[in-house]
Amino acid sequence: MGASENTIDILLLGAGGREHALAAKLAESPRCGKLYIAPGNGGTLEVGENVSLNEADAEAVADFARETGCGLVVIGPEAPLVAGVADAVRAAGIPCFGPGAEGAQLEGSKLFSKQLMARAGIPTAAYGSFTDEEAALAYVREQGAPVVVKADGLAAGKGVVVALTLDEALDAVHECFNGAFGDAGSTVVIEEMLTGPECTLLAFTDGTVVRPMATSQDHKRALEGDLGPNTGGMGVYSPVPIVTDEEHAAMCRILDDTIAEAQREGIDFRGCLYGGFMLTPAGPKVIEYNARFGDPETEVLIPRLKSDLVEVMLACAEQRLGDVELEWRDEWAVSVVLTSAGYPGSYEKGKVITGIDDAEAMENVTVYHAGTAVNDEGELVTSGGRVLDVTALGATFEDARNLAYAACDKIAFEGKTLRRDIGLRALRGRDAWDA
Repeated sequence: MGASENTIDILLLGAGGREHALAAKLAESPRCGKLYIAPGNGGTLEVGENVSLNEADAEAVADFARETGCGLVVIGPEAPLVAGVADAVRAAGIPCFGPGAEGAQLEGSKLFSKQLMARAGIPTAAYGSFTDEEAALAYVREQGAPVVVKADGLAAGKGVVVALTLDEALDAVHECFNGAFGDAGSTVVIEEMLTGPECTLLAFTDGTVVRPMATSQDHKRALEGDLGPNTGGMGVYSPVPIVTDEEHAAMCRILDDTIAEAQREGIDFRGCLYGGFMLTPAGPKVIEYNARFGDPETEVLIPRLKSDLVEVMLACAEQRLGDVELEWRDEWAVSVVLTSAGYPGSYEKGKVITGIDDAEAMENVTVYHAGTAVNDEGELVTSGGRVLDVTALGATFEDARNLAYAACDKIAFEGKTLRRDIGLRALRGRDAWDA
């Protein structure tokens, strides 16, 4: 019996929509034995076993994986990566999908990633970095607006302010240095504001070989028309129709160059590299890296992946990705996020959710759980700001979009909130970004 026919038990870390999408895809594989999700959510319960485990405690994760005989650990969120969980798992002799603490600094520190980009000659926004508020304020006054103010460390996707006026920029700097983002704001990076449409390109990598996934585009703002505060993401689609072949090739080259530079510097990066790009008039430039799958991008990429996810992740972990070719479905994918009223501010939890079965009874619709739990009465209830990701596949962009919204309308919970304009701008073409 060949190695490829053996099943392996898998531990997946995380609790969001990204993890439900990954868990469902891993569970489909003939290679997947027992699937543990720590801590998981109301949706992952249906495809594996939720376990109570501190996902950022490196030794606890490594011990659990060893004791249960797991043959693969997959790390979903950023915090365990920055905490070095992958290092501990690999030290225990267990294959792990996710970079070690050093590679995770590509996401964990804006300054680290900017310096690596400079060394590799990767196109990105000009910037200044500061640990002193007065120096940062002086730089902002000198540069003028618009600028982008970023807390250096992890701030759950919320430590970035696009300041269109000088006052907004000065306020953002003051907030960073005065505890709005905790320790993440002790160093502040101030960048020039790039213009153009945004586009995300993720890639699987084993630290040497880079295999790009499909393009996708997230909608970060809470309100329609891209207004309101930044969120973790309100909806997403894939692929991105406005990207030219030249831009796509340039983004692929940049991800190759990033991993090549990491390798030159002795950084072992095995997992998913996320490139956030601005498609500027001068070509794609990197806005940011993430060291893991994006959320909600995963919820449109994974349904389009035809390849066996266990095989792909094992190949990354065992540094043999060169043996694997990725296969993708041709359909478009659109995912709309259903959120709790008040998100990204304060919101209530424990609202009973109905209609998911009706939505999933529709052909080509999948509902991924992001912030759900099962209460003492056995009811599915809301437990987070982003509650569900409703994903639809279609032969055309319009088909996928219409189907996703039809499915959203079948789901109900008190305070259900959503944006009705996901993907609308891209349907109008490239000119929509010049308006």
